[in-house]
Formats: sequence, C-alpha cells, structure tokens
Amino acid sequence: MINNKKNIILGAIAISISATLWGFDGIVLTPRLYNLDVGYVVFMLHFIPFLIMNLFLFRQYREIKRFTREDMFFMGLIALFGGALGTLAIVKALFLVNFQHLTIVVLLQKLQPVFGIALASIILKEKLGKNYILWASIAMLGGYFLTFGLHFPNLGSGANTVYAAMFALLASFSFGSSTVFSKKILGKFSFQTATFYRYGFTSLLMLIYVLPTGAITQFQVTTQLNWIIFLVIAFTTGSGAIFLYYFGLTRVKAIVSTICELFFPISAIIFDYIFNGVSLSLIQWFSAALMIFAIVNLNLERAKKLSKLTKQRSGDR
Repeated sequence: MINNKKNIILGAIAISISATLWGFDGIVLTPRLYNLDVGYVVFMLHFIPFLIMNLFLFRQYREIKRFTREDMFFMGLIALFGGALGTLAIVKALFLVNFQHLTIVVLLQKLQPVFGIALASIILKEKLGKNYILWASIAMLGGYFLTFGLHFPNLGSGANTVYAAMFALLASFSFGSSTVFSKKILGKFSFQTATFYRYGFTSLLMLIYVLPTGAITQFQVTTQLNWIIFLVIAFTTGSGAIFLYYFGLTRVKAIVSTICELFFPISAIIFDYIFNGVSLSLIQWFSAALMIFAIVNLNLERAKKLSKLTKQRSGDR
C-alpha cells in the first residue's frame, strides 16, 4: 500500500515536472530560435535528441523486426502529425507573435483533446461522451475570446495574431491526431520504443524537407546561443520531458494525469510574465480559465468512461 502511494506520488510529480518544462519551452526556449528557418528548427529539435537517444537506446533497433506494415504505417502517421506537422505549426505560431502573445499560442495547444477525442471516435470507434459537444464548444469559445478578446479578428494590424492562432489550432489537431495513432503503437511496444522511433522517423521526414528547400544551410548561421538552446531542449523539454511524462503515466490514473497537466498552462502564464513581462487581460484570464475548465471536464468524462469500460471487460472475463 505504501509503495503504491509512493508510485502515485512519484508519477504525479513526474507529469507535473514534464508539463512545467513544456510551458517553459513554449515561452522561453523555442521562441528564441526565431532567427532560424522554421523547418530547420523542427529538424534539429528532433535530430539532436535522436542522436542522444542512440547512445543509450541503440538496442531499440532490434525492435524493427517486430514492426508489421500496419505498425510502420501508424509510426509514420505519429511522426508526420505529432512530429513534423504539429511541431512545424506550433514553432511557426510562436515565431509569428514576436514575444507578444506567447501565452495565447501555448494555451491554444490545450485544445488538442477536443480533436483527439473526436478522432478517437472515428478511428478507434470510441463512443463520444454525452457532454462532448457541450464541453468542446465551451473550450473553442474560450479559445476564441482568449485570442481576440471581445473584438473580431483583425486581418490588418492583427494579421500575425490571427495566423498564429490558426497555426496553434493546426498544432492542436496534429498533436491530438498523434495521440490517437500512438494508442495503436503503445498497445504493442514500450514507450521507449515508441519515443525512439517517433524521433527517428520525424528526423527522416524533416531531413527530406530541409534538403530540397535548402533550409539545411541554416547550419552555417546557427549561433552559439542557438546551439545551447537546442541542447537544453534536447535534454529537458524535448525527449527528457516526454520520458518523464510516460514514466508518470505508467504510475497514475488518467484523472490524476489530467490534473497534473494543468501545470502546463499555469507555468506558461507565469513564465511569460517573468521573462517577457507579458500578462493576460481580465477577459483573457476568464477565457483561459473557461477553456481549461472545459478541457479538464472533457478529459475527466473520457477517463471515467474508459475506466468503466475496463471494469466491464474485466467482469466479463
């Protein structure tokens, strides 16, 4: 009993730390790579961690023998959506706002359960919760007012904010899709294997992108500060945070994980104020709280439903 409690506490701490690291990354680290090409940044954010992983996860290459065509297909989708498209979109969004609305861009990522749950119902045949439409609508409404306040989108002076919001939503959709595809892989392979091949496949996809576009030449103009940020991300907010997150997930229930993940938006707001001197307006505070409240309820409703289904299946056996 004591060991079980310790595992839960350890798992909760791991998820909370990983969520905080992602908040720090989105506000402090990645935006400071703005002098580089977006495609090159995304390539390096995956290639450097993958090289580091090869030092201690090289035995994962043996797992390729177990990959079926379906496994390769879904791993490719995870790399495409969760790695390439999702990261390209969020990095582009962070670069567009020029340190002015970083919190908004980061918080809009929290909408990914809206897309993930919907896609799970289509791809994995999971039934939508009875309140899905309600909470999803409230979350999207909160996201709108968080971004634009009480005003209509301004395609003139506020064009970058509009585009950044669109890219952030694309990132949310991509990451939400990746979560669904990951279930096909994690049911068969360990999270170490999934993470290793996700970074490997994404590095390959982005290499195919940066070579013909000429973005690989950005290597020549990468500053010392850029290299330091790349390495810090590689060891902490990148693969390091993902390993921490999955380590925590194996020790806590989905409901606990949902609560711990609130450190992501909270830390983003705090870091943006500390490092950039930017704070949300009253209407944005209210909208952010409304959006997060709706997302939490979406996750909790889904977690309870999955827990109920698991118990039913256990009873049938």
